[in-house]
Amino acid sequence: MDWPGSVIWWHVFPLGFVGAERAAVDKVHHRLPQLSAWLDYVIELGANGLLLAPVFASASHGYDTLDHFRIDPRLGDDADFDALLAECREHGIRLCLDGVFNHVAREHPIVQAALAGGADSDAGRWIRWVDGYPRYFEGHEALVELDLTQPVVADYIASVMTHWLARGIDAWRLDAAYAQGAEVWAPIQAKVRAAHPDAWVFAEVIHGDYSEFVAASGVAGVTQYELWHAIWDSLNDHNFFSLEWTLKRHREFCEDFRPQTFIGNHDVTRIATKLTDPADVPLATALLLLLPGIPSIYAGDEQGFTGEKQDNNFGDDAVRPPFPGEPSGLLPFGKATLATYQELIRIRRRHPWLTDAVVTTSDVTNTSITIHLAGEGQQLTLRLNIGDEPVDGVPPHGWVVS
Repeated sequence: MDWPGSVIWWHVFPLGFVGAERAAVDKVHHRLPQLSAWLDYVIELGANGLLLAPVFASASHGYDTLDHFRIDPRLGDDADFDALLAECREHGIRLCLDGVFNHVAREHPIVQAALAGGADSDAGRWIRWVDGYPRYFEGHEALVELDLTQPVVADYIASVMTHWLARGIDAWRLDAAYAQGAEVWAPIQAKVRAAHPDAWVFAEVIHGDYSEFVAASGVAGVTQYELWHAIWDSLNDHNFFSLEWTLKRHREFCEDFRPQTFIGNHDVTRIATKLTDPADVPLATALLLLLPGIPSIYAGDEQGFTGEKQDNNFGDDAVRPPFPGEPSGLLPFGKATLATYQELIRIRRRHPWLTDAVVTTSDVTNTSITIHLAGEGQQLTLRLNIGDEPVDGVPPHGWVVS
């Protein structure tokens, strides 16, 4: 069943969205129903997927997992999750969870057992070691890396994934999948596909050959960071030749797999802040929603939210803010941006073949570009202009689809 190609994901960072405490708590706070209050909004936007950042019990920000089988008490409990899942089903919304499997919190029982047993013990095989010390993810001592090359660890990860798929979710994002290489994921994905062949699994990969990673790992796709970078960079630098080059790469990737595309997520500065000229936000949005791939909209981008990611202890706060209890609590300033998203999503819905479209370009200058999208005997043309004068009927800092 080829359902992933029809999904536009609304990407939420739950702990921030509900205004949860910074650190783990024992008492259960039933906050997941706040997400349920936004499902009608997701449909009105035109999306039909809910992509959630971590929801499992963790020590602080969600990426320091304590228990992969338990909902974070700051969000709720199993009953809250099941209710959210049921409401997603009623709305026709697919649900994707964030699988943080490369590393866990130092306090995780797996790590504690490994430290107690030592590197050469059976328990010690579960984690990676460097010169007798646990290996930390990107130097963060609170995040200890599991050893995904160990069959017992691969089996554990597969059991987590199949557990939640059996509960009713549809998809997984594999966090930091690049860290230990593509090959470690192949046996895990084989087990998951055998149990749930319709599940969609994509991996967070930042650099390197995306096609090689997909082929070696068995995942369905990866995060298209190259395209994300080229979109804002070409708009800021007034250099559509850079975008043209990246679109050639994107076309090649799309021959091998469906990339997961985005212009915002929980790890990067908001697009409305990243762009030098806010007038270019609609152009970035047009590229997101009309280019091939499987797009995700980071919650708030469709309202023109701003926020800069910073390199400090609380540097993610600005891009992971709390949301109102329900959409009626939004300020009115994002209505024009929301209307642009809805217009572009309507175009994509009328042309579902865009997921697998073939991309070519023509008439490229520093400040204007024509992008041709073709598939299933149909075609669309997207023209962008970031100059200060009209170009062939395209207004300054404007886009036209024909």
